[in-house]
Amino acid sequence: MNPATSLPRVAILISGGGSNMLSLVRAMQSGAVAAEPALVLSNRPDAGGLAKAEALGVPTAVVDHKPFRGDREAFDAAVQERLAQSGADIVCLAGFMRILTPGFIAPWEGRMLNIHPSLLPLFRGLHTHERALEAGMAVHGCTVHEVTAELDGGPIRGQAVIAVEAGDTPDTLAARLLPMEHRLYPAVLARFVRGERAPLALFG
Repeated sequence: MNPATSLPRVAILISGGGSNMLSLVRAMQSGAVAAEPALVLSNRPDAGGLAKAEALGVPTAVVDHKPFRGDREAFDAAVQERLAQSGADIVCLAGFMRILTPGFIAPWEGRMLNIHPSLLPLFRGLHTHERALEAGMAVHGCTVHEVTAELDGGPIRGQAVIAVEAGDTPDTLAARLLPMEHRLYPAVLARFVRGERAPLALFG
């Protein structure tokens, strides 16, 4: 919590372009979410989202996972150190492509969110758009959930739903879902910082 503003401080973890990170930061900076961005951290030095965060005046950090190959605990400890330095109260995973250890997650339980591109509990893990199409789903969507030691298994705090259209490919499905992700994640975070835990539903 920032003593000057009484707003919770949010750290956002990314691995790529950071489009969901941008939606979160802009919502906080506009006042739509009563929190402030404390840090954007990536495990990839070349992540495009880092420059975007810097352009918005948000502090950034890199903890490259490559030197820690085979030692997930040491990598997680390095990330924890950066989070502690930032004074973060809440962590949002936004396309962070590392599986965190239970030891990392435990102190953040109840204070860490993730966005996943499926309607959990369906299609945990990777390749969600392909798997939704292969399953013949009529609808698809994304989920914001609390992070626990169970992969993609924490309490659901919001879901957004879109129709699967004839002729959809994994790429077209992903492209149509992304704007819903950008709506859902800030909306859930806004409720989360107020202490609201009832799941939010959005429909595209």
